[in-house]
Amino acid sequence: MGAMRRLIPFVKSPPVVSVLKLHGVIAARTRGTLNDASLAGLVEKAFTKGKPAAVALSINSPGGSLAQSSLISARIQRLAEEKGLKVYAFVEDVAASGGYYIASAADEIWVDRHSIIGSIGVISAGFGLKDFIERHGIERRVYTAGETKSMLDAFQAEKPEDVKRLKVLQEHIHAGFIDHVKSRRGARLNEDEDLFNGDIWVGSASLSTGLVDGIGHLVPKMKEVFGEKVVLRLYEKRRPFLHRFGVALAADAMSEIEDRLAFRRFGV
Repeated sequence: MGAMRRLIPFVKSPPVVSVLKLHGVIAARTRGTLNDASLAGLVEKAFTKGKPAAVALSINSPGGSLAQSSLISARIQRLAEEKGLKVYAFVEDVAASGGYYIASAADEIWVDRHSIIGSIGVISAGFGLKDFIERHGIERRVYTAGETKSMLDAFQAEKPEDVKRLKVLQEHIHAGFIDHVKSRRGARLNEDEDLFNGDIWVGSASLSTGLVDGIGHLVPKMKEVFGEKVVLRLYEKRRPFLHRFGVALAADAMSEIEDRLAFRRFGV
């Protein structure tokens, strides 16, 4: 039927909406995570292939690397501007931290009433193992050129000056995150609420914050906007070959455990 429409000029083709599936933890490693390098080709296709009427982002991410979130968001915004396309984001279980960073690259953000939204903040975590290695007779030896090269070494006593440096870095990254959200959401944000303290909201409660535009799901919303005959064309990362047969390498299995733990932080 599609070929017939191309041959008969007066038969109008239904509008096409590219659906870009962005599900997972955001990290620089390429296997099984969302990052700019592995998504670049997919994002380009979503905006260029088949002359889409719009692009819809299907998002389910607890966050991760803010640098990768920024790179992915910048690519989406650049292509949307170049192609003159509107972008809609639809959140499933969660769009938190970097997940929300990417969602806010869209012109509109729609959520399920049970979705988790927000976590606009920066976190660093680790362990202090100094006493542990001492109890086991292990001596830590570190040699550096540069006073701060071994900052926050887990096998040495925590230094106040290291924590202070880390806080400066975190505040700088947090400020960039806030600027991005404010530039994308603008006057829709509720200035009476503290939106940038790392808090999270459930979808139905997030409406008052201005962080989202409403409760809505991808298929019915796209039919509402573009008509019942709208064609939804899915773009998603392929799973590694062995994963398609339920087989995972040890490194991939560990990454999957880490990813599941990241989602568990938000109860999903």
